[in-house]
Amino acid sequence: MIIWIASYPKSGNTYLRSFLCSYYFSENGKFDFNLLDNIKNFPGIHYSKNKTDSNQEASRNWIINQNYFFDKAKLNFLKTHNSMQLFEGNRFTSKDQTIGAIYIYRDPRNIITSLKNHYSMNYQSAFEFMIDDKSFIIQDSYDNDKSNFTYLGSWVNHYKSWFSTKNFKVMLIKYEDLQDKKFEIFIDVVKFINSLSDKDEKVNENKLEKSIKSTNFSVLKNNEKNYGFVESVKSKISGQKINFFNLGFNNRWKKILPKDFQISMSDYFKEDLKFLKY
Repeated sequence: MIIWIASYPKSGNTYLRSFLCSYYFSENGKFDFNLLDNIKNFPGIHYSKNKTDSNQEASRNWIINQNYFFDKAKLNFLKTHNSMQLFEGNRFTSKDQTIGAIYIYRDPRNIITSLKNHYSMNYQSAFEFMIDDKSFIIQDSYDNDKSNFTYLGSWVNHYKSWFSTKNFKVMLIKYEDLQDKKFEIFIDVVKFINSLSDKDEKVNENKLEKSIKSTNFSVLKNNEKNYGFVESVKSKISGQKINFFNLGFNNRWKKILPKDFQISMSDYFKEDLKFLKY
């Protein structure tokens, strides 16, 4: 069965995934980027039975590929940015494939700066991307295979789709809380995973502390600088590699986001910000 590590893009998914890989897939809690192979991205070409020629076909294959690649008798961690909304009438997953999910969310006024940096956008195009319910991401492939088509929709509908699912248990994490409450939150994460898998295990607090230290954002950023990171992308403008680990908790919209976007985003997402207690 699958446990999803889910989020809208640039919301802390890789940070959370790094911790989980360090805790569950290392002997001593010491992290390195190779461990991330234990929690790969879905949808993806590497998890597709057949080449897919269209986004609609890709969405029809979501559950087919989950049934084909992931043993229901085993626990499978998977990263995703996919929404739980229907796409062309197709569901992303169901209780037959999924045992639970951890969904990490972030203030949209901080997301926009990271989106702008990662996808080589300006603020206006990034904002339009976040409010467009047709938004999606897809990686280029040499044979135009669309198997890694990931449906996002708008930021609002994305988080609501995961918050409201009744098909399986979902643990919610506010990204900003990880700055000062890492230890408490990650203990709860391990307990949540143990409960899903019916394991009566105590949290290894010593290993958890080591996992937290070895996946500190500054450590990840420094490792990318020294060794590179396969998930970083090239700028569409300069062709140069863009740092994947950019600002982290230093991405504070009140200091970075232009005033006009502070006002327009705070107004547009007013009810959602209130609901999420931002």
